[in-house]
Amino acid sequence: MPLLWTASLTCFAGMTSDVFFSLPVNKRDYVTSSSVHAALSDAVATVRSAACRAIGIVSCFSQILSSPSLPGEFIKAIDFNTQNSSTPVRITASWALANLCSSIRFRALELQTDPTADLLDKSTISLLVEIALRLTKDGEKVKSNAVRALGYLSRFIRFNHHCDAVDDSRNSVFYGDPVCLQTIVQALMSSVTTGNVKVQWNVCHALSNLFMNDTVRLSEMQWASSVYSILLLLLRDSNNYKIRMHAAVALAVPVTRLDYGSSFPDVVRGLTHVLESLSSNSSSSPSNFKHRDNLEKQLTFTALHLLGFVSPKDDQSLKDFLIKKASFLEDWLKGLCSAFNSAEDQPLASETINDEDGFSPNVSQKVMLSSAVVSLLNVYTSGNQQVITQRFEQLARSTA
Repeated sequence: MPLLWTASLTCFAGMTSDVFFSLPVNKRDYVTSSSVHAALSDAVATVRSAACRAIGIVSCFSQILSSPSLPGEFIKAIDFNTQNSSTPVRITASWALANLCSSIRFRALELQTDPTADLLDKSTISLLVEIALRLTKDGEKVKSNAVRALGYLSRFIRFNHHCDAVDDSRNSVFYGDPVCLQTIVQALMSSVTTGNVKVQWNVCHALSNLFMNDTVRLSEMQWASSVYSILLLLLRDSNNYKIRMHAAVALAVPVTRLDYGSSFPDVVRGLTHVLESLSSNSSSSPSNFKHRDNLEKQLTFTALHLLGFVSPKDDQSLKDFLIKKASFLEDWLKGLCSAFNSAEDQPLASETINDEDGFSPNVSQKVMLSSAVVSLLNVYTSGNQQVITQRFEQLARSTA
């Protein structure tokens, strides 16, 4: 019987959204109720794991959140199984948690533009945060999913208000207090320093989501400098190009110079060193080879984004560094100019940034390149670097 149940639940987990919603309502109800019942009641670990996988798949279907009761039933089953003694069960339950949080994230972002939409109440969101935080203290495979869930949740929770100061007429889930934010960041930082490759990749992914939350005022956050330092460390020292690429993605998310705060000079220096190192080192392990091109593209996008913010008002130490690296930056920018002129003017590094996370560059290559060149030119001009200024004036004319 357990084998039969496991096989049946595995079939449920193999359904696509189109297949699921082509079924009659009573059949869909049977799929979901059977999965929840097995997850909550079956004594066999393999059955419960298969049930959690089915729940995780169905949780990806956006229409599920329109059900008045189903999300709550899924959360109950997920929470129950994340506390199971069987590691495979906890892994699958945590995976289902991350999938459900992803769907909620999409729905919450829709809610920002559609006030008539419905979402889960804030006590339910608080429970999801609590579950994810608890799971960051579990084993690596569970922790990886927990971090992913925290990233999705931190994308839409409104952190710049105290809960008791908000109009609670709709029991809005959008508001979280600063303590909640601090706890999430601490969990992410702890995970990235103790986790394996997949955990580190998911932390970078989660931080990108957090940075995209416009209620997180990075310039006011005491933890921001530590977060930037961790991302720079991963970008510089990780042996895994995929981790480095997504650290670069996260570093490109802040939209203003102010968002980088006192870390701005360190981020610019760090990115420049990584670019220089990658340009001079053509060797990479076979496992990294397929990611090298995407890493280079993402580093280019991130570096242009940051260089577009440099100005004569920056710290003297940063201006001295930019003067020291003028020859490298000139050669690198010339190479980009030649490459861009011979290619279509399309968004840069779009292959490396996941549109599902709501962040993809809408600025053309040439606009970003021109902005970076002009910003550097202003720095060199203010520093009376006549020879460098002349070279960058010529470069600026070629990018205008």
